[in-house]
Amino acid sequence: MIENILIAGAELWSVGTLLLMALGVVAGLIAGAIPGFTIAMAVVLVLPFTFGMSPVQGLGTMIGVYVGGLSGGLMSGILTGIPGTPSSVATTFDGFPLARGGKAGLALGVGVWASFFGGVIGAIVLVLVAPQLARIGQEFQPWDYFALMAFALTVTASLAGENMVKGLIAGLIGLLVATVGEDSVVGVPRFTFGVNSVQQGFAFLPVLVGLFAFSRLLADVRDSESAKGNLGAKSDASIRINHLVAATEVLKRWGNLVRSSLIGVFTGVLPAAGSSISNILAYDQARKYSKTPEKFGTGHLDGIVAPEAANNATAGGALIVMMALGIPGDIITAVMLGALLIHDVVPSPTFITEQPVIAYAIFIAFFMANFMMLALQSVTLRGFVRVTQVKMYMLASVILFYCALGVFALNNVEFDIWTLFWFGVLGFVMSALGFPIVPVILGVVLGGIAENALAQVIALSDDPTHFVTRPWSLFFIVLGLFSSFFHVYQRQRGRKRWTLVFIPAMCICLSVPVAMMDGIVRPVLAALLFVGGLYLLYQRHREGWVVMTEDQGEAPTIAEGGP
Repeated sequence: MIENILIAGAELWSVGTLLLMALGVVAGLIAGAIPGFTIAMAVVLVLPFTFGMSPVQGLGTMIGVYVGGLSGGLMSGILTGIPGTPSSVATTFDGFPLARGGKAGLALGVGVWASFFGGVIGAIVLVLVAPQLARIGQEFQPWDYFALMAFALTVTASLAGENMVKGLIAGLIGLLVATVGEDSVVGVPRFTFGVNSVQQGFAFLPVLVGLFAFSRLLADVRDSESAKGNLGAKSDASIRINHLVAATEVLKRWGNLVRSSLIGVFTGVLPAAGSSISNILAYDQARKYSKTPEKFGTGHLDGIVAPEAANNATAGGALIVMMALGIPGDIITAVMLGALLIHDVVPSPTFITEQPVIAYAIFIAFFMANFMMLALQSVTLRGFVRVTQVKMYMLASVILFYCALGVFALNNVEFDIWTLFWFGVLGFVMSALGFPIVPVILGVVLGGIAENALAQVIALSDDPTHFVTRPWSLFFIVLGLFSSFFHVYQRQRGRKRWTLVFIPAMCICLSVPVAMMDGIVRPVLAALLFVGGLYLLYQRHREGWVVMTEDQGEAPTIAEGGP
């Protein structure tokens, strides 16, 4: 093993390879920072240049683009409120308000360091448990994928804000948008109303850019006074970035950092899930576990740490699946898989043993790319922060031009520009009426994946009991049910008697599907969950089922009807 590491390291540490990786990271940072220009597009553009390289050099360059792009999206999201990539959607929720509050430097610094630590954690997991985690993805069947998507859709309940009805309506609008166009299974057009252009459906990127970018620009230039303002940098102090302070703030939130990174790795292991889902899931879990969930969406640092740690860690999970099973975890690793095949290298369960030099080169390159990202982004960060000092009416014109250009370049279809326009108007109207935008995006992202999984379920069997007899499916169903009511639990935690049994009941219920899984470790974890749930119930009983009164200042009282 040491010999293979030395050989791989020697090739990666050559001047030419390091320079290529650095160029890849810079290209990824730029691509990620431009709204409408995806990481996948950047990797595809780099692919032809890797044909004349060795497999190690080519993969190192593409990994640099991948890592740089995942982190570059936070710049646009924080500075303009428009996510540069789908993987940075959740970063805008708290990053943009913090930047507008005059703390753009802090927001960007926290985002960069969270991305770095998340990437490093993902790299450590990639090296240590690649074969073991890859087997989890191999266990998933259509029933499990559909249950996972159903669980992910419960996030809309947490992201709906105070008005749950409007949040659910917004989520349903997103699901409806995902169904427009030709059915991918039977080829029947739906909701096209005879318009041929609509038959292709609404591409996700134009919808995303329209709802976030165009609607935001419409709000920012709605009158002459707001159009003459900037995005938040009021003085030189607001653009001064203290990396020590930013890194310290991230490490203070180590629990959120580790949890979000592990969510990212797990999501990356699941084929076709990707960072567009992991960043929202991590944000949702950070909000649920927070003692101050009401601060999320107002410029809370935990709301930046969670999605940025998750999306960079997702790359580690996606690379695990590509290396161990030859299955692309997302579209970027699908391109890398194609690059390997061009060099007559076929990833498989025996890839690490048959191609150890290339395998360890991927491990080392992923580590190196995260350090390069930190260094190169830190150098250019100040320049990106100065974007906040540009007048809004000038910046809006440039942003809209690049958004339209990026959307058109996606498929070279004029209809995509109209999609951007109409969804921008829709987002502006919904925001004015108090409807949250995020559930719409979540519905669009997950709707197509959930529908395809459900179609496969129906094609394989009409027996619905598979959803409760398959352990992973049952696991996500149980998790989804508790997740749906978690926001209510948070608001009433310690005030209502039922909240005292919520967490113990969740542990006991989750222990059932975990106990059904194969192996030795997971049944042991199930036993620990079950015993832990019973212990928490015993503790509540010993404490007398004490809850607080509605006024937090009053002393605790015994719940009515308690033992």
